[in-house]
Amino acid sequence: MKPKYKRVLLKLSGEALMGEKGYGIDQKIVQFISKEIKEVSSLGVQLAVVIGGGNIFRGLEASSEGMERTTADYMGMLATVLNALALQNALEHRGIPTRVLSAIEMRELAEPYIRRRAMRHLEKGRVVIFAAGTGNPYFTTDTAAALRAMEIGAHVILKATKVDGVYSSDPLKAPRAKKFPEITFIDVLKKGLKVMDSTAVSLCMDNNLPIIVFNLMGKGNVKKIIEGKKVGTLVRG
Repeated sequence: MKPKYKRVLLKLSGEALMGEKGYGIDQKIVQFISKEIKEVSSLGVQLAVVIGGGNIFRGLEASSEGMERTTADYMGMLATVLNALALQNALEHRGIPTRVLSAIEMRELAEPYIRRRAMRHLEKGRVVIFAAGTGNPYFTTDTAAALRAMEIGAHVILKATKVDGVYSSDPLKAPRAKKFPEITFIDVLKKGLKVMDSTAVSLCMDNNLPIIVFNLMGKGNVKKIIEGKKVGTLVRG
């Protein structure tokens, strides 16, 4: 089957990597994600990934407890590098060529982020993992995902979550919450729905870049989306 999307950006939260552990990296989850990515790369799709760092360090929480915000945010960016290296290792074990590109230079661990280099890796069939957010404090990894997706010309952002789409309120706390099969960027912002942070949603809205919100742990979900099947919630203009 011909994929609907040729180039995609997958946004993973750091919390997704910790599974049931409550902290750190659960190798079972990393292996599951790497298997899902392998299925997609076998379709000839160009795939980039942005991972958060919340399983290791949350900059916002630390700043609310008295740490200087800039320092806390930089620490959060370093946490995303740890996650990126863990995922790279799992992907390469499955025979998938992978490159980590970091917005903060650390030559021994990752390549520096250069847009043209990222594009070249994708064209050669490598999975590209963008680490260290945007490289700037005060910006989340959601915003980094939106920014990188636009820089590389991605056709869609796949936002992996714990639930199977966008709901009127948290379905884990409110069983009667209504699921939206499709919703506009404006409605997401007006209703204050937690799809991605408002900066990321606004960036996608201004540049007409759709977001698909789906359940990461649904087996084969990433592949189904790329094949054009209806999974999760489509957010668009």
